[in-house]
Amino acid sequence: MKIIAYGIRNDELPFLREWENNNPDVEVKVETELLDSTTVLEAEGFDGVVAYQQKPYTKEILDKLGEFNIRYLSLRNVGIDNIDVEAVSKNNITVTNVPAYSPNAIAELAITQIMRLLRNTKRFETKQRNGDLRWAPEIGEELHTKTVGIFGTGRIGRVLLDICRGFGAKVIAYDPFRNPELEKQGIYVDTPDDLFKKADIISLHVPAVKENEHMVNEKTLSEMKDGSYIINAARGTLIDTDALIKALDSGKIAGVALDTYEGEVGVFNEDFPYFSAIPDEKLKNLMERDNVLVSPHIAFYTKTAVQNMVEFSMDANRDLIKTGNSDKVVKF
Repeated sequence: MKIIAYGIRNDELPFLREWENNNPDVEVKVETELLDSTTVLEAEGFDGVVAYQQKPYTKEILDKLGEFNIRYLSLRNVGIDNIDVEAVSKNNITVTNVPAYSPNAIAELAITQIMRLLRNTKRFETKQRNGDLRWAPEIGEELHTKTVGIFGTGRIGRVLLDICRGFGAKVIAYDPFRNPELEKQGIYVDTPDDLFKKADIISLHVPAVKENEHMVNEKTLSEMKDGSYIINAARGTLIDTDALIKALDSGKIAGVALDTYEGEVGVFNEDFPYFSAIPDEKLKNLMERDNVLVSPHIAFYTKTAVQNMVEFSMDANRDLIKTGNSDKVVKF
């Protein structure tokens, strides 16, 4: 068996080498570059492809895999919104993902950012760098006095729910596909509007499907409580950036934590020589605000999660090659 693994980072390599040692019957080629229209040519002669990237899996790439008679593509991440589904079907390619590499990693970053917003840590850090060690006027708030609205009660949402309850917060949730156990607990509200209107803190944990695009927009922002907070550690396209900036300008929203951003491709995980060189004025606008926390899509980035992403995706690709099946096959 021969597998080519694209976009392998230095932090992934030890886990990949360990997997190779445990699977001596599989020949693995490591490609540090991402899978694109040029590097796809290296896949010729391989049985399967493992990849991780934010770039689209375009028709051109998928057609080339089909031309090489490669039928198995295993993603080291959850998201499948950047895949040309028609090209997958046309080329009879089976796709797997890693649906649960570490829900705790995402939920723990979300709660970290919630606490930072409530306690004004960014403002205090800025003051301290300027030699100002006074308390006022950055008085904080306590999570147990808040209602946290969790939009999406999949694996990540449920972990965050438990964490918030541990702090003593009231938790409500919305999900069109309700978890039976949570429904018994009576935490669900009937509509998204109910969640936006009732929550002091809204944390988004839903996929970037068409129905969810700009779910936080001018209308929904206007329905939120004055002085509410928004956490997005899911997908950047869930929030209309222009509407969010307006809500921050007006003071309607007290604070925001963004681990994802709708213009992040080509910006996040890049090293710019200085701040002004960042090629996105809206992002810089947000980053400069003392009530906005921006992190470059790092919620997943823990040792546990990275190890799972490598091992689960490699296992899935091996299983597909061996048997034509895997428990992580994506149903489009």
